[in-house]
Amino acid sequence: MHPIRIFQLVAILGCVSSCFYYLLCLWSAASFLRKRSASGDARATLPPVSILKPLKGIDPEIYASFRSHCLQDYPEYELIFGVSEADDPAVASVEQLQREFPDRAIRLIICEEKLGPNVKVSNLEQMLPRARYEYLLINDSDIRVEPDYLRRVMAPLADNKTGMVTCLYRGVASPTLGSRLEALGISTDFCAGVLAAKQLEGGIRFGLGSTLAFRRRDLEGIGGFRAIVDYLADDYELGRRIADLGLKVKLSDVVVETHLPAYGLPGFLSHQLRWARGVRDARLGGYIGLITTFGLMWGVLALIATPTSQWSLLAFGITVALRLAVAIVVGRSVVRDPHVTSNLWLLPLRDLIGVGVWIASFFGHTVTWRGYRFKLKAGRLSRIPR
Repeated sequence: MHPIRIFQLVAILGCVSSCFYYLLCLWSAASFLRKRSASGDARATLPPVSILKPLKGIDPEIYASFRSHCLQDYPEYELIFGVSEADDPAVASVEQLQREFPDRAIRLIICEEKLGPNVKVSNLEQMLPRARYEYLLINDSDIRVEPDYLRRVMAPLADNKTGMVTCLYRGVASPTLGSRLEALGISTDFCAGVLAAKQLEGGIRFGLGSTLAFRRRDLEGIGGFRAIVDYLADDYELGRRIADLGLKVKLSDVVVETHLPAYGLPGFLSHQLRWARGVRDARLGGYIGLITTFGLMWGVLALIATPTSQWSLLAFGITVALRLAVAIVVGRSVVRDPHVTSNLWLLPLRDLIGVGVWIASFFGHTVTWRGYRFKLKAGRLSRIPR
């Protein structure tokens, strides 16, 4: 077959595979919305919970995020913050929180040991002995939640067959272009992919750092936090290993919020590359398969391959229409991002950058995280000396 014909065929097949993927995303989003509308009262089982929040430095709106955890409509819980150094800037926010909420059980732990390259997990290991309760919840320092968050997240753990509950999230962008691209990608691409994986695999077998709720005994069953202290994608590993115990990982109907840094384009690209290489190492097969989902790229290639063909114009039009439908349905209806519609004009740029990051992720095994460089091998981190 002539090379041009092969190029045309590949481009059209790419459009078709992307359209099927977008239809899967829409189906998955509809299923999520149906279950959310049918969810009942989450007051039946409300066990005491220890919320563990490892910290390093200051994130945007960090105090408002901390404060939202003190306003929970929940009978008994504690907040445990952990830092590696006593002079960490986040300490001042924790102390302010303790002053504002003196009746809340809020503790700050200085985690002096470095148990592995993932400092977050190292801190969690040292915070755990101070947690009083069997039920544990971890979320990132920049997560902001609604007052019914704990009730709704903990409800599925009343079923002993459920080992973990995790949550989708939306990003609140700073005014910079990089931050807006990051928020748009979370709402229209990342969350859509999580929903599609859930539908395609009959559930999920990983966790998201926005929320990880589980039992202490199940954590012990996978070897504790020490077992994942060398991994970059610690949230993924924690969920996967709990799923390997034969327990379900449930995606809550709760969607939480994270305020994104004011990324410039270099910072945005660096963060995307770190995330991409982490996913590549954690789920290589699925990550390679992403090439079949880059609808805008395939649509453009179809136009280039046969610019005067009605078939290529039709393929491009249908692919773009379905991509926009996924962005609007998942971004607006599922994660309730109020800025998705106004930022849709950035979607082509975000998607084409995503293709470039996907390609670049295969050409290297280093990532930059919190100002340090690491080598990544089979998901494990090793620090590269400066």
